[in-house]
Amino acid sequence: MRIRVFHSTICRYDPPASGAIQVLRLTPRNFGGQHVVRWRIDVTPDARLAPHEDAFGNLTHVFTTDGPLPELRVEVDGVVEIQNSEGVVRGTVERFPPSLFLRDTALTAPDATICQFAEAVRAESEGEVLTVLHALLQRLHAQMTYDPDAHQHAADAAETFARKGGGAADLTHLFIGAAHCLGIPARFIAGYYGKSDRVAQLSHAWAEAYVPGLGWVGFDAALGFSPTDAHLRVAVGLDALGAAPVRGTRHGVGGEALEVAIAIGQ
Repeated sequence: MRIRVFHSTICRYDPPASGAIQVLRLTPRNFGGQHVVRWRIDVTPDARLAPHEDAFGNLTHVFTTDGPLPELRVEVDGVVEIQNSEGVVRGTVERFPPSLFLRDTALTAPDATICQFAEAVRAESEGEVLTVLHALLQRLHAQMTYDPDAHQHAADAAETFARKGGGAADLTHLFIGAAHCLGIPARFIAGYYGKSDRVAQLSHAWAEAYVPGLGWVGFDAALGFSPTDAHLRVAVGLDALGAAPVRGTRHGVGGEALEVAIAIGQ
């Protein structure tokens, strides 16, 4: 599938900020099943984008801009070709052993109830790691409510499990925490989903878990299935903060209003 992405992020400052520094994780990589046809990032006011790769191999850009700054705009326009690999990820940059992704963060750390839930799923599935992970995915999808509008502030795994639902990032944190309870490495993926008109207006998130003998496999707890050719993979991290598309700070006092618009076509 060919997916075209328009992604606009606007930060408005009142009073104007005296400056800002931002880190962008908005550029997808080529790997098995995903090919970037073209990809462009524009920043207003004009600023030099310094390209880097972070510790996880994400393509990042850092920029600074001086004020007075009433508004900061970051826009993405790109086209990517994606093939369905049934969720199996091959050809990605891997700088760490899978065991690193057993590390919990404040957003993914499971509580006792999550671990009890995960252990019950494993006891009932009585299968290998891949079977257990698919059972965990289906059980979470059945018991949790996905709210595609809950995307402003990511919740932690325990909070998401207690309230029985949340946004894609929230449910991904929960899946990662449950996998960690079972000793299975799992990580956070930030990207886009381009198939459903409803969720195409939002950025998306899912998890990847490590299966011995197979490698990394994707699991979308919000939608209840493994990634397809409609999933565009952009950044990887331990949680939503580590894979955030736009993250930075401003200099000055006053309020900040954030406006995000995403359109995805074919």
